[in-house]
Amino acid sequence: MDENGGIAGGKRGRGSLVLPSLVVTRFTLGTPSLLVSLLLIEIGATFGQSVGATGQISTVSSVAAFVGALTMGVLSMRYRHKHLLLAGTTLFAIAAVGCALSPLFSIMVAFYALGGLGASMAIPMTSTMVGELYPISERASIMGYLLASGALSYVIGAPAITFVAGLGGWRTAFLVFVVPLVALGTVLSYLGIPSVPSGEEASAGGRGVGEGFREVLLNRSAVACLLGSALNAACWQAIVFYSASFVRQTFQVSAGFASLYIIGGASIYSVGSLVSGRIVNRFGRKRTTVAMSVLAGAFTLLYCNVPDLWISTAMAYVASLFTGFGSSASGSLTLEQVPAYRGTMMSVSSATGNIGVALGAGLGGLMLLWFDYSALGIALGGAGVAASLLFQLLVREPTEL
Repeated sequence: MDENGGIAGGKRGRGSLVLPSLVVTRFTLGTPSLLVSLLLIEIGATFGQSVGATGQISTVSSVAAFVGALTMGVLSMRYRHKHLLLAGTTLFAIAAVGCALSPLFSIMVAFYALGGLGASMAIPMTSTMVGELYPISERASIMGYLLASGALSYVIGAPAITFVAGLGGWRTAFLVFVVPLVALGTVLSYLGIPSVPSGEEASAGGRGVGEGFREVLLNRSAVACLLGSALNAACWQAIVFYSASFVRQTFQVSAGFASLYIIGGASIYSVGSLVSGRIVNRFGRKRTTVAMSVLAGAFTLLYCNVPDLWISTAMAYVASLFTGFGSSASGSLTLEQVPAYRGTMMSVSSATGNIGVALGAGLGGLMLLWFDYSALGIALGGAGVAASLLFQLLVREPTEL
């Protein structure tokens, strides 16, 4: 291992399928949220629920994922990370089938929450493996690839889901599109990811599972990083979860147009994620995160408060670009905060990230129930600005730790 917890010697210890396996896994984990975001109106109509009420399924899922991610902070110190990843993707597949076959809204909520639990197991393990298998000089770029792959699930998935749903409805889209992809990701992870022991976090030095949480939670910079990332996740929900419904209800466009709208935003987010490694290497993780958080928040606020479709779309796309930059930078910043307990740190990061998603989806839904999309943009865009302040005032650059 190098001094930052990665494998010394570059590629030694990992095979050529590691990066494709991680990328495909992150790609598959983004498809259910895309489906729900794109077809939120149709799902609500099936169960007789409003858009605001249907949006709360993401809130419930995020709460379940929060609990699961905290549990992963313990499990990651006892079990091999590859096995935890495979367990998470298996639960995710079961949840996708359950959502497709749910006869009642409450049952769909339960299965969607199970999917959140599975994602809370898989996502932090993919990030942890970046720290375990790659040297620090490559990690920002690799994190960018993982985040871009999640965005590419929107680019590829939006037209595919719209097409399948047009033929057989949203249930068919779950079965025909989501389930096979999750199965593919699970198989690739089994074949391509090495089974690396988690011994560094549960060494023979007598450290118990509680010490990992103590090291994370007593580190002011780490805690501020977690809270800032949660606020950024809340801000992102204004676009990733509510933007399709926003353009459909505000500007009376079709579901097909909304899918193209999502493709554009996801493509721009992908570009931001992919090139963020160069920006981070030039300006640093913290400086990049601070700047991109405030810019993403400001343009998120603007896109919900512009009365013209095309100007609003431009604002949303600029927000997506800055979010792509910032997500990769903040993920890399978080990864380096507590190198000795990286699995625990990323599990707690996943937990707080899910709380951020729940906050964004829940607060956004409340703004729609009480006010309108303009209030949603102000509330969630403000979360991004608040995140920038947290990063600036309380988070330290990893090289200074």
